[in-house]
Amino acid sequence: MKKILLLVCLLSGPFYSLLQAQTPEVKGLNTINQQTAEAHIGFLADDLLEGREAGFKGGRLAGAYIVSCLKAMGVSPLQDSYYQPFEAYNRERQKRGRYQVHPDSIAVLKQQTHQCLQLNNVLAKIEGKNPDEYVIVGAHYDHLGMDPALAGDQIYNGADDNASGVSAVLQIARAFLATGVKPERTVIFAFWDGEEKGLLGSSYFVQSFPYIDRVKGYLNFDMIGRNNNEANPEHVVYFYTEAHPVFGDWLKRDISKYGLKLKPNYRPWDKPIGGSDNASFAKLNIPVIWYHTDGHPDYHMPSDHSDKINWSKVVDITKASFLNMWNLANEKKF
Repeated sequence: MKKILLLVCLLSGPFYSLLQAQTPEVKGLNTINQQTAEAHIGFLADDLLEGREAGFKGGRLAGAYIVSCLKAMGVSPLQDSYYQPFEAYNRERQKRGRYQVHPDSIAVLKQQTHQCLQLNNVLAKIEGKNPDEYVIVGAHYDHLGMDPALAGDQIYNGADDNASGVSAVLQIARAFLATGVKPERTVIFAFWDGEEKGLLGSSYFVQSFPYIDRVKGYLNFDMIGRNNNEANPEHVVYFYTEAHPVFGDWLKRDISKYGLKLKPNYRPWDKPIGGSDNASFAKLNIPVIWYHTDGHPDYHMPSDHSDKINWSKVVDITKASFLNMWNLANEKKF
């Protein structure tokens, strides 16, 4: 009888509240923190990576760093390797053009004097109970590299653009592991190469992934760490596919439920094809969510340094987007 009374007390008191609070998503949420964001962004935006230009030494170092983080966490590669190698071709530089990854365009460019870059997406996964459905969270890891002709600072460090987004994807991967449960859908963690040269990595992925028709949603990060207006440090733009208004409902609910310090500008969009890697998915009518904190004077400038990051904003956007991904991975309908 005493054991029964003790159990009743536990299930009706603070101990029960503690148990109730430790839902899988809360366990994941609790792993997301500023120290980890600082570590990832600080490394990726360091001068040693020379601006992470796609196809060059700094870009390759950034890719190797991401792979090492995924291995350390124990997140599996999407296929046999974490790397998805691909080539991008362009006309000889005096003729001016854009890099291409489509086979038809490449075939034409190969007939003339051309440029060729060796690039790598980095792709990992947590397999779901239903392996035939996928959701993807992604961010590009390349930036603009160096300009030796610049006076003064010659390195485009890209702390906000887009080391901030890469840090969020890495933290979300760790958060999914921390939940201790298998999601309903397989979650792909994507780090795109060559975005700054024309959405090359995400374009290559959508044309080559054999199960692209089974992708149920894509969440994109591109610049989530700065203040567009210092008087409104909690501002974030939240783009999402207009046909899925529940995406807006999810964020409103989670901001209230978890006390996230964000003031979103909700921007439903019929087909979010502008701005970043979300375009590669939106063109295929895959539902999209895209976080962005708007422009600032250091955009695409050597002054985009990590000491200018709004760390609390990065953390709360990462938490909000983990909860988005939790819903995308587990909700049967949205």
